[in-house]
Amino acid sequence: MGASMTMQKGTNVPVPAGTVRVELGWRAAAGTPDVDGSALLLVSGKVRSDADFVFYNQPAHVSGAVRHEGKRTAGDGVTDTLLVDFGRVEPAIDRIVVAASADGGTFGRVSGLYVRVVDAAGGAELARFDSTDATVETAFILGELYRRQGAWKFRAVGQGYSTGLEGLATDFGISVDEPQQAAAPAPARPAAPAPAPARTVAPAPVPPTPPAPTPTLHVAPPAPPVPPAPAPPQPVRLSKVTLTKEAPSVSLAKQGGTSGALRVNLNWEVRKQFKGWGAKLGRAVAMHGDLDLDLCALYELTDGRKGVVQALGNAFGSLAQPPFIHLDGDDRTGALSTGENMTVNLDRKDLLRRVLIFVTIYEGARSFADLHATVTLQPQNGAAIDFSLDECTVPSTVCALALITNNGGDLTVQREARYLVPDRGVSPQRTIDAAYGWGMNWTPGRK
Repeated sequence: MGASMTMQKGTNVPVPAGTVRVELGWRAAAGTPDVDGSALLLVSGKVRSDADFVFYNQPAHVSGAVRHEGKRTAGDGVTDTLLVDFGRVEPAIDRIVVAASADGGTFGRVSGLYVRVVDAAGGAELARFDSTDATVETAFILGELYRRQGAWKFRAVGQGYSTGLEGLATDFGISVDEPQQAAAPAPARPAAPAPAPARTVAPAPVPPTPPAPTPTLHVAPPAPPVPPAPAPPQPVRLSKVTLTKEAPSVSLAKQGGTSGALRVNLNWEVRKQFKGWGAKLGRAVAMHGDLDLDLCALYELTDGRKGVVQALGNAFGSLAQPPFIHLDGDDRTGALSTGENMTVNLDRKDLLRRVLIFVTIYEGARSFADLHATVTLQPQNGAAIDFSLDECTVPSTVCALALITNNGGDLTVQREARYLVPDRGVSPQRTIDAAYGWGMNWTPGRK
């Protein structure tokens, strides 16, 4: 692997590779907003259409040149990656802008933000730019890949926007549909170039019937039918899917999540420190040492087999064989790191009948009171789905998070966010089994 090179703003380096991974990275910490990578494919500084915008809700360019691969976590580091295949970049495209947007805060609260370009074949780092001067920005152009005399180069940019992904995308000619911001006046935009004539299909003129010298039975061919005008393109939606009590379920297929890996993440933080025994039932949280929450899943396969994926008993599961669900390990720190993560293999979704994602308190608290927890389901392809847990007001040590059900090959995600209170002497696992009718036999386990 070649020597790593950290770039300064405005500098550029050659990119001698056929396919590269463009990796955005940052450190996860309490209070850090979520960061998303995106790419804009430009012709003379603008997109040709909204299809030239690649991001979490539109993860692949039609040419196959750019693909949003999604997020990965390792220790306290998070990455969001774009794959760029230069061989598939259309000749008209002269620049690919690499951007980052912050969801739920500013980049001033994101530490360790960088972008690096890696040779997808050999893994060598070809370029790296560290962004260190962010304050109020909510979107950044970190860098750009551009053509120069038939070869590709990468330039470090570091240009910030305080108007978020919407402002950045709008600047390059993307039409954005954000209903919650409809009342705000849109920023002035330069007049768009007149649409190319090819977009308007005029009816073909009917050729005149030549004068017939003698009566004939031949009829002049009718004019070719006029194809219907194409429907106007729909503006892109930047919003993620947030499940609520009012809208608790979503189809994975409708969000583009039909294949690859589905990453399930549980993150939490203590809402406020424990101060004496609370006056309200269930709000007494006895903290001692690390709080240990365990992300678990009950599964039922289409052949009738049932089981559980959990840290207890080292039942971590497998992606390559049944149950096609894998628990990534055991994290005792919540939001201070990356929480608990589980992966579901959507390429084998036809073999899954239902999956119940749930969380138990292994140690460190008597209930979920005073914990703020967020659940995110991130398909490898498609929009992220997230929801928060309501405040817990009962002495619960087990909470059903989400129920994933197979409906004719499509998986539906249903927000449960249901706190359960085990009877005395009954384990959290038995309690959740009884509530959802799984019907399994349980034996004591430890980790």
